[in-house]
Amino acid sequence: MSAATDPRPLTGEPLALDLLNTRWNREGVPQDLLADTEGLAVWLTANGFDLPADDTVLRHTLQARDALRATVDGLLREKREAAGTPLTGADRVDAVLAHGRIRVTLTPEGPGERAEFEDPAWGPGWLAARNYVELLGSSPDRIRHCAHETCVLHFLDTSRNGTRRWCSMAGCGNRAKASRHYARTKES
Repeated sequence: MSAATDPRPLTGEPLALDLLNTRWNREGVPQDLLADTEGLAVWLTANGFDLPADDTVLRHTLQARDALRATVDGLLREKREAAGTPLTGADRVDAVLAHGRIRVTLTPEGPGERAEFEDPAWGPGWLAARNYVELLGSSPDRIRHCAHETCVLHFLDTSRNGTRRWCSMAGCGNRAKASRHYARTKES
């Protein structure tokens, strides 16, 4: 796999969801872009990070992904169950966020912000965790899990009316429609 080739079926989501989408299913077989540093290099490049894809960056990025997965899946489950319990995984996201901070700065262009990390290897995972917190602040009801039963991808619903159900209409949406059509014709 070259650093220029990103094999994932869904890219271009906000950083937090893009990190979650480094796991997907291909024809029922689980895939993981972050299984090694070569895949990490693909993800870092796709998201504009200029860091070496080494074992430390991989370890920290995986920790952030696992924390986000626990939190996002817990949040979506709570939405469905309408439970008022605390988010599962929130403490894990907080643990990732503890490795960095935002420093307010004054630049020639005016006020600014700069992310600072105790170790630069935390940068990608920390920024993904921070992005998730920002998404929760701006559009928590638009963070979605694909409605196809075998899909594990997440997306930010940017549709006007907020009713997007599939990670992509070309993939999961068409499979669901074909499955419903097959079921109807089989009954006939």
